[in-house]
Amino acid sequence: MNETTLNKLEFDKIKHMLNGFTVSPSGMQLAARHVPSANEMQVRAWLKETEEAANLLATGASIPLSAMEGMEPFIALLGKGKIYTEQELGYLASWLAAVAQMKRYMEAKRFAAPTISGYADSMHDCPELRKELDRCIRHGMLADQASPLLADIRRHIAAVEDRIERRLNQTLGKYKSALQEQIVSKRNGHYVIAVKRELRKQVPGTVWDESASGQTLFVEPVDVAELQAEWQMWKAEEERERTVILSELSEIAEQQAERLRWNAEAMASFDFIFARAKLSRTYDGIPVSLTNRPYIKLVGAKHPLLGSKSVPLDVELGGAWRQLIITGPNTGGKTVALKTIGLLALMVQAGLLVPACKGTEFGLFQHILADVGDGQSIEQSLSTFSAHMASLREMMTSANERSLILLDELAAGTNPDEGIALSIAVLEELLERRSFVAATTHFNEIKRFAAETPACTNARMAFDAETLKPLYRLEIGEAGDSYAFAIARRFGLPERIVLRAEARAAAYRSNGVAQPDNRAADIRKEPTGTNDKVSGTTGSLNAINQSNVQSGKSIGSPSEVVHGTGIDMMLANNELDQTSAKRPFEVGDCVWIYPLKRTGIVFKPANERGEVVVQVQKNKLTFNRKRLSLYIPNHKLYPGTDYDLDIVFESKGNRKTKKLMGRKYVPGLEIVTPPDETQQ
Repeated sequence: MNETTLNKLEFDKIKHMLNGFTVSPSGMQLAARHVPSANEMQVRAWLKETEEAANLLATGASIPLSAMEGMEPFIALLGKGKIYTEQELGYLASWLAAVAQMKRYMEAKRFAAPTISGYADSMHDCPELRKELDRCIRHGMLADQASPLLADIRRHIAAVEDRIERRLNQTLGKYKSALQEQIVSKRNGHYVIAVKRELRKQVPGTVWDESASGQTLFVEPVDVAELQAEWQMWKAEEERERTVILSELSEIAEQQAERLRWNAEAMASFDFIFARAKLSRTYDGIPVSLTNRPYIKLVGAKHPLLGSKSVPLDVELGGAWRQLIITGPNTGGKTVALKTIGLLALMVQAGLLVPACKGTEFGLFQHILADVGDGQSIEQSLSTFSAHMASLREMMTSANERSLILLDELAAGTNPDEGIALSIAVLEELLERRSFVAATTHFNEIKRFAAETPACTNARMAFDAETLKPLYRLEIGEAGDSYAFAIARRFGLPERIVLRAEARAAAYRSNGVAQPDNRAADIRKEPTGTNDKVSGTTGSLNAINQSNVQSGKSIGSPSEVVHGTGIDMMLANNELDQTSAKRPFEVGDCVWIYPLKRTGIVFKPANERGEVVVQVQKNKLTFNRKRLSLYIPNHKLYPGTDYDLDIVFESKGNRKTKKLMGRKYVPGLEIVTPPDETQQ
C-alpha cells in the first residue's frame, strides 16, 4: 500500500480522525504508524479487537484509559541510573493507579470482551512500588512521613523560620524611619527588609537586591544573620535527605523496569484499540465478514467522510466479474463510488469497522492501487495524461491476482482514439493478470468492451432525467449516459451555448463524425446482419414499434427502438435521407429530445411560435423545435399511410369510448383530454 494511494483514497484523513480519538502520546504514535495489512491473521485480530471495544463503548461505560502524562520520558530513562524528581514519581504513582483500575475493569468485562480483556492479564500494577510512592509523594512533593529524619529536619527548619520572623518584626520597629515600607520579603533565600537608598547606613546588614528604580535596597539586617545561617544549614540537611529518599524510590522503580515498559505498551495498545472503536462509532461502523479470497461485496455502504446523508452503495467485485466499468454523468458520484470501494477495503485491512450493512464481505488484497484525480504537477512537470501514465507504470509492476486496481476517468487527458485504445489494452492486460479492477469512463468503446468481455461488466450512476439531478445510486449491469448538456444547464451555462452544442452534436451524428455518448444502449453487441438496410428491415421495425405504440409506451433510445432488427448501425450512422431530416416535424415522427436525452412521438406539429407537442411515456410535453431533431420519420415507423395514430396517442379506454360514441349517443359518456404539459 503505497503512500500515494493512501492519500488519493483519503486514508490519511481517516488516520487524522483516528489520531484525534487517542488520549496518550504513545497511543497517538501507534495510530500514526498504523497502515493496512495483507496478513489475514493480523487483520482478523485487529477487527476482533475493534469490535469488542466498540461493544464495550456501546454499553455507555467509561473506559479508564490513561493519558500517560509524563510517562514517555520516564520509561525512556529507565536503566540509565537517573534519580527521578518528586513530580516524575508523582506521575508514576498516578499512572500505576490507572493501570490497576484498567486491570479491574477488564477483569469485569472478560465475558463481553474476551480478547482484549486478556491483554490486561499481562499488566502489573506493582503494588509495592505504588505503596511506597503513595507514602512518600503527596501532591508532587515529598511528604514528611517519607523518613523520620526528614520529618525532624523540617521541624527544625520551621522553628528557625519562626524565630527569624519574630526577630524581623522587631527590626521593622527599630529601623522604621529608614524603611521604604513595612514589609518582610525574601531575596536569594535570605529574609530582607526594604530600605531607602539614602538611609542605607542606618540599617547595618547585607544588601541582597535592589528595586528596578534603584531607590530601594533589600537588606538582610545583621540582627537576623546568625539565625539565617542556622536556617541554611537545616535546608542543606533537608536537601541531602531528599536526595537519599528520591534515590531509594528511583531504585525501586528501576527494579520494576520491565514490568513498567510492558504496562506502557499495553496501555498504549488499549488507547489505540479504543480509538479505533470510537472512530467506528462516529459513522456507525460494523464488523464485516472476511473471505479467504480477494473479493468485495458492499451492501448499503457509505463513504465515512460524507456523513449519514450520503446515498448507500451496493456493489460486488470478484464474483461473476473481475472488472467493473462505472459510467454515468459528471457530478453523478462515479469517483465517490470508486473511492468508497478503495477506502473501505483499506479500512478493513487496517482493522477498522466500516459504514455498511449486514452482508458486506471483504477479501484481502496484497496491493490496493489507485489512480484518482488528474495528478497534475507543475513542480514535477506532469500533465494529466503523463500523471496517469506514471501511475499505470507503477501499477503494472505489481499487479497480480491479489491486486485491487482503481482507475478514474480512463482515456482522459489525450487524443480520445489513442486514449481509448490504450485504456482497453491496459484493461486486457489486467484481465490476463486476473487483477480486480474498478474504473470510470465516459467513452462508449470502453463500455462496449465491458459489455462484450467475459469477467467484465458495466455499471452506471443513476440520473433523474426529469429533474436533471444525479441520484448517486450505482446500478450494476447497464452502462450510463453522461448527460453533459443537462448538467451544463443545471450549472447555469448560457442556454444559447448549450443549444449550439446540441446542434453541433446532432450534426456530428448526421455526418457520422462521432457517436453520442448519451446513447448508452449502443454498447450492446452488434447484430450479425449489420449490412441490412432500411428497405430490407422495414417490416421488422414496424412490428417492433407497433408493439410499442399499442402498449402506450414512448419509443426509447435509438438502439432500444431497433435492437435485434439488424439495423443498429443504420441508426448509429443516421442513414436517414437528408430531405426528410430537414423537413418540418409531422404527427407521428419519432424525434430526439435533447433536454431529456430520449425519444418521443410528435403529437402536434410546430405552431407559429415554433412549439411542438411531443408524447413521452403517455405525457404530452411542449418543446421548442430547436430542442428537437428528427430521429425516424413517420412513414418508416407505421405500416401504410392510413395507420390510425390514435393507437399511439390515445389510451385503450379512450379508443373504445370514441368507437362507441361513433356508433350511438350514450348519456354521460365523455372523453377528457388533459392539457399539454408546461413548455420545456
